[in-house]
Amino acid sequence: MWRLRLLVLGVLAVGTAEAQANSTDGFLEFSVGKFTYFLLSRPFPQGAILRHISSNVTFVLFQIHSQYQNTTVSFTKTLLPGTSETGNDRGLVFILRPEQTTCTWYLETKDAKPVQNVAIPLSYSERDPIPGGCNLEFDLDIDPNIYLDYNFFETTIKFAPANLGYARGAEPPPCDVGTGQESRWRLQYDVYQYFLPEGDLTEASLLQHLQRMAQVPQVKASADKVVTLTADDKTTVSFSSLLGQGVIYNVIVRDPSLNTSAAYVPVHTYACSFELVDGNCISPGRVPTKVFFTLLALLGLFVCFFGHRFWKTELFFIGFIFLGFFFYILITRLTPLEYDGNLKVFRDDGVFWVSFSCIALLIPVIFMGCLRILNILACGVVGSYSVVLAVDSYVPTSLSYITLNVLRRALNTGFRGAFIRVPFQTNDFLVLAVWGMLAVSGISLQIRRERGLPPFPPHPYKLWKQERERRVTNILDPSHHIPPLRERLYGRFTQIKELFQKEQPAGERTPLLL
Repeated sequence: MWRLRLLVLGVLAVGTAEAQANSTDGFLEFSVGKFTYFLLSRPFPQGAILRHISSNVTFVLFQIHSQYQNTTVSFTKTLLPGTSETGNDRGLVFILRPEQTTCTWYLETKDAKPVQNVAIPLSYSERDPIPGGCNLEFDLDIDPNIYLDYNFFETTIKFAPANLGYARGAEPPPCDVGTGQESRWRLQYDVYQYFLPEGDLTEASLLQHLQRMAQVPQVKASADKVVTLTADDKTTVSFSSLLGQGVIYNVIVRDPSLNTSAAYVPVHTYACSFELVDGNCISPGRVPTKVFFTLLALLGLFVCFFGHRFWKTELFFIGFIFLGFFFYILITRLTPLEYDGNLKVFRDDGVFWVSFSCIALLIPVIFMGCLRILNILACGVVGSYSVVLAVDSYVPTSLSYITLNVLRRALNTGFRGAFIRVPFQTNDFLVLAVWGMLAVSGISLQIRRERGLPPFPPHPYKLWKQERERRVTNILDPSHHIPPLRERLYGRFTQIKELFQKEQPAGERTPLLL
């Protein structure tokens, strides 16, 4: 089974990847710039070796990746503090000594099942910046890793600042002595984001796409640059979390003076867990959630096509949505209960909510003179969008984030600094087409049906008032002779009272004497 799996992974890999690692004297043998697939099993560390390193290479960055099982990469066979890293996407930097042509390191896993990995060693020259070369926060002296953390609201990546490159045997440039153009403060960091195909949670797909995010040219060609940081900025970037959507992040550090660059170790996430029994990546939607949104979609379809004529149903539907949003925000922010635009100006809460309110009120203001059209538009758009939310419970789609990101902004104050980017792929085009078709059909049907009819159904109070005036003026109406409400209530009370009275004597029981 594992041999077949390796063969499939090797066929899917890009041309620079090998199907299986070569083994020499018990060591896995790697080649510079080539991806290698291999399995790691407990309980013993596996040695790895890189031979024939060129003399113009000053440091080597080795990185290893797996889908969700942890792997440890270490400088030494015995794990020591500050000499190893453990995780799904981890790497080490080897600073080469003069005349050094070989590197060795060790790989290990604590997982009970064999772990499928893909790894690659990359070489850099003395002109290239060193990723993580000025690390002051994490365990390794030189840490090229990107550390990722996520929750329901946002995904945050952190990395250590880089240092300038230097020749073999030379002293590394100081990190914090000066801030001029001759120091590491001239370096710039480009943060890239890459989306996996929607709904694709397979291991083979992830390991294949990770190969596009390891080397500088491939990262620039395949991924989207989100932001560029300078040495004055914090090396922390936040993104909106995308539950069940595979995303790969990487950072390229550039030296503008020498026109050189180097890539950190890419890191990936699905914003969910593969190991949880309930609500995992394979089945992220809970059954109650699916039932709720399915019922909401059925009601939304009714409102989409008949909402204007069934006025009370529409009011209930729209009011339920607004009150649901309000109370969900209120409960979440005031209680510990939990449920398991990238412009900088919008990171200010005041600017964001004022802009959001103005946009929300723009359409009503435009159609203020045509209230019937405005109401039909609201029925069609909002009612059909409930179908989008129901579809998202079963099939991943990015259109649900139209409302979800607004809800996150209201619930989490830290979400203001997150970059909001979502993939728009085949599923999204199909769901968008369905949403548009339902909205246009519902709006057209209601406009056609309402021609020649009053703009809105008559108000219940007006109907009652008209009926009351009709009874007063029409004496032939039997309802005109109905006693007033006060007399009717008094008569009913009297009847009830008589039920509890004792029966009175009927008089003498003997015949009267004449």
